[in-house]
Amino acid sequence: MQQVIDISWWQIALFATTLLIPYAINNYYKLEIGKDATVGLIRMAIQLALVGLYLEYLFYLDSFAVNLVWLLVMIIVGANAIAAKSKLPKRPVVSFLVFALCIGLFPILALLCLVTVQPDPFYSAQYAIPLSGMLLGNSLGGNIVALQNFYSALENRWSEYQASIALGAPISIATLPFVRVSLQKSLAPILATMATTGLVSLPGMMTGQILGGASPVVAVKYQLVIMMAIWVMMSISIVVCLNLVVYRGFDASGKPKIRPQTSG
Repeated sequence: MQQVIDISWWQIALFATTLLIPYAINNYYKLEIGKDATVGLIRMAIQLALVGLYLEYLFYLDSFAVNLVWLLVMIIVGANAIAAKSKLPKRPVVSFLVFALCIGLFPILALLCLVTVQPDPFYSAQYAIPLSGMLLGNSLGGNIVALQNFYSALENRWSEYQASIALGAPISIATLPFVRVSLQKSLAPILATMATTGLVSLPGMMTGQILGGASPVVAVKYQLVIMMAIWVMMSISIVVCLNLVVYRGFDASGKPKIRPQTSG
């Protein structure tokens, strides 16, 4: 089994020339995403460089308190990203999202570190931070899709919702069809991924471990665990988030207190 093969900066620069292809597609089809793509690439490079340096220090320090603070920072940043991408006002929504992500992440992470993987110490940054990143990263997309579909369904079927409220249905019952649709659509991608993993795709964690020299069998075990953990965390965080939006996002008469912000 080979050891990890380092990649030199000039090789990365050479590979970066392939970016000319999506830029050419952007110009040909007049997609007008060139500026956003450039900003995103620059931000990604800077953020990865800074995070790489910080994680090296974090792994060296390996402090429970520092790891916990970093996880909370990840959650807060993630919650803000979900609110922004869902075009919802951050002030009332971010607190819901932080709570939902915490409820989804920490019990699953504790189970992984204390029972399944069992690193020494159990809060080892080498395991806790990457595992949390994978769980949170997948949950962000799921929560964005859930919120977008909830408010889209509510708007498209507003008369149905108003009729339910007029007939005396509690808000939780009147919004239940929209919550159901949101859950179905937000969980569909992870279900499709699980159904095709190993045949159509080799996921990032498994590929990374194999490239790092781990046995394919060990890599499969880790990938199986992380895929189950992602599905569980996504399910928990999305359900908590939607229920908080339902119970705290409407007034007593059933009128929404939180609505997506329009660009206009």
